[in-house]
This record gives sequence, C-alpha cells and structure tokens, in this order.
Amino acid sequence: MVKGLGRVMVGSIFQVVPVLDVLRGEAVHAVGGQRARYQPLRSILHPTSDPLELARAYRDTLGLSSLYLADLDAITGGAPNASRYRSLTGLGLDLWVDSGLRDERDLPPLLDLDPDRVSVVAGLESLRGPETLAAVLDRIGPDRLVVSLDLWAGRPITASPEAWNGDDAEALAARFVALGVRRLLLLDLTRVGKGNGPGVDRLLAAIRAASPHIDVALGGGITAIEGVERYRSQGAAAVLIGSALHDGRIGRDQLAALLWK
Repeated sequence: MVKGLGRVMVGSIFQVVPVLDVLRGEAVHAVGGQRARYQPLRSILHPTSDPLELARAYRDTLGLSSLYLADLDAITGGAPNASRYRSLTGLGLDLWVDSGLRDERDLPPLLDLDPDRVSVVAGLESLRGPETLAAVLDRIGPDRLVVSLDLWAGRPITASPEAWNGDDAEALAARFVALGVRRLLLLDLTRVGKGNGPGVDRLLAAIRAASPHIDVALGGGITAIEGVERYRSQGAAAVLIGSALHDGRIGRDQLAALLWK
C-alpha cells in the first residue's frame, strides 16, 4: 500500500481517500448532487460498476487502503447495507461510511462493525440537530466520527434549519468543534463530479485558523494531482477523490510520488 493512504486519524499524516457512491447495488457516477440522475459508473479501473470489484481495484491497482462509501439507498431513507460494509472491510480497506445517519437510533448497524476499520460519517443534511450530534458523539467517540459539513452552492444543507439555527458554514463548524467533533469533512454537493474543485478554500482556511487541532478533509471536483497537493499545503488532513481516479487523470504513480515526498 502507498504510504499515507489509509485511515484518517486525528493528527495523522495527509491522506487520500477514494470515493464510491452506491445506489441500488451499483457504483454510480455522482454529478452535482442530482441523485435521481446518477448513472452506473464507468471506470478504467474495472469493466463493471460492481462496488466490491471497484473497491478491490482501488486497493490493487492504485495501492489505496481506505474508502469513502456513500450508501445512497440509506441516505435517501433505506436501511444501511451492513453486509456490504463488511465485504469492503474484508478486502482490508478502512471504511468511511455515510449511511444518512439521522440520530443515535441509526447507529446499531454501524456499531456492530469493526471499530478499528470503520469510521462513521454524520452528514449535516441528515443530522436532526446539535443534541443529536452530541448523543452520537457520546456513543461512538470523536476519533471514529467524521462530521460532514454538507453544502449546496456554498450554503449549508440542514435536515432541520430550526434545530441548527443558522446557515453560516463557518459558525456551524465552530459549533461542531465546541460539541467535541475532531474530524470534519467539507463537501459541496453541487461541485461533486463537475471538475471545478471543492470551492471551500476560504472555509478551510477559517476553520484551520480557528481550530488547528482538528482534522479537516474535503472533496468534490478535484481533477489533478496538483489539486491534491494544493489542499495538502493548505492544511487539509485528507482529500476525497472519485471521478479523477476513474478516468485516469490521477493514477498510482502520481499519488505515490506526492505522498512519499
């Protein structure tokens, strides 16, 4: 495995985390957050859109050892596919799982998974409020929880605007940190798969300045290894990449050359 491509832990070295968006059993090409329009993924890494085989290709072809899984069926109201999560960790991959966590009652299928291998993603678009986040943190602890500050064209997406009481991204990030969050993900859904970058440079800088002790990951629209290097230099703990791995714009040699520096 390539150094620096595994599970993100607080205070760890810079990481690259590949993405799989899975809908109705297939890996799909996520574009602009328009989930109803997502089509089966076409990738140079494997001839099919089978999630397990694509994950295996991340491991074997690219030398990656971690994976961000967006379980779109669960995010849109279905049950988490715990058997798929186990199959992916069975490949030796460390997993970040976004299953549309709404509150602590959604945790049991995730708590049964290997705590050393599976990080739980709690997205702002699903979380019901700060009390819910506090309860989730209490159950699984801050090292295993990644809170996704979900954005739509730069503005936070909240499951309950009344509960969160505001739509300022920087203020929400500060609120997460005050609750004990140590791992943040900045993700603007409108930029996913578009190739125009994550668009969170100012937000990343503000969070890093206010809370340098936490890990901040980001993703969406990264197209070249230069973009990965740019965000590493800006203090990101990790970047999430999807399309650029599947069409070959970022390959194993580029990743290895950057991360072995």
